[in-house]
Amino acid sequence: MAKKDYYEVLGLTKGASTAEIKSAFRKLAKKYHPDNKETGDEAKFKEIGEAYAVLSDEQKRKQYDQFGHAAFDGTGGGGFGGFNGFGGFSADDIDLGSIFDDIFGSGMFGGSSRRSSRNRPAKGKDSLVKVNLTFEEAVFGCKKTISLDLDSECDSCNGKGGDGEATCSTCGGNGRVVQQQRTMFGVFQSETTCPDCNGKGKTYKNVCKKCNGQGHVIKNKEIEIEIPEGVNTGHQLRITGKGAAGYNGGPNGDIYIEFVVKDHPLFERKGNDIYIDVPLTITEAVLGCKKEVPTLTGSVILDIDAGSQSGEQLRMKGKGVKDPSSSRHGDMYVVLDVVIPNKLDKKQKELFKELSETDLEIGSEFKNFKKYL
Repeated sequence: MAKKDYYEVLGLTKGASTAEIKSAFRKLAKKYHPDNKETGDEAKFKEIGEAYAVLSDEQKRKQYDQFGHAAFDGTGGGGFGGFNGFGGFSADDIDLGSIFDDIFGSGMFGGSSRRSSRNRPAKGKDSLVKVNLTFEEAVFGCKKTISLDLDSECDSCNGKGGDGEATCSTCGGNGRVVQQQRTMFGVFQSETTCPDCNGKGKTYKNVCKKCNGQGHVIKNKEIEIEIPEGVNTGHQLRITGKGAAGYNGGPNGDIYIEFVVKDHPLFERKGNDIYIDVPLTITEAVLGCKKEVPTLTGSVILDIDAGSQSGEQLRMKGKGVKDPSSSRHGDMYVVLDVVIPNKLDKKQKELFKELSETDLEIGSEFKNFKKYL
């Protein structure tokens, strides 16, 4: 069965703000949470969790807005299925406990999911890197080495944060502590991350000095990427599992490469089609000629018919850009530009004057114009 639109799931339109997405999710999550005996619905609860996980993430939302569900269904809908494509994505991949940590704060539904998810394997954060390409690099593909700082597992403590592990005495291993505060309105209870173990539920006799007990450090890494033919400005490429390290044995995040392509001095790209303006003199346009025209793969000789008009387009099938998701090429369009000289010598003026005194055939649009004079 086809998936519903994520915006529709949350009752929003495509231009919804981050605040609107968060508010809509909060409202629906309360309604459909399985612990809600009146309106709880586990299937709908997972559905809105999946929608929120995508739309609340800047990179994932951009992918979804551009390609829809195809961005995450493994079909390469964004055009890069052959090179670490977009990969699968479903509600089963979502850590709903983490989402509720961010949205609801403490104890919204009894706090059990918060405590149980604290030490659950979690995927590392995704990264977005913008890569500048020349026009030729984008058209023909290339290899690039990118350098970026990534959250990585500390190799000194193997990501643990230290040695001599023991259950945190402050929170009893839950990773959360409950605090009570008396006010004139009564006693208020709040649940927060344990300050002694930072939510891990464990402490260490010897804290790792390299990562200060965090288990992760920032490392600079260089990654070589292979860019397929035909990418364009705004296209993204997903490098699976090369992003920030996961937590508690979880998988690494992904790296999204977003391309920015430099303009070409001659060619203009529209989708996979290429346009080029070719200047003609008046005599070339009137009498016809053979014209050498540059293409993406070298120059060709093009026959220009006599009587060609400025703005006329000549199509060269298959001479455009290769589609990055298939073997199909776009077309190339030669746009004729008849150039009127702004300076004439004496002989040229005499020739044009002599020509003007002849009975030239003109187009019907000029004849219609003349009728009303």
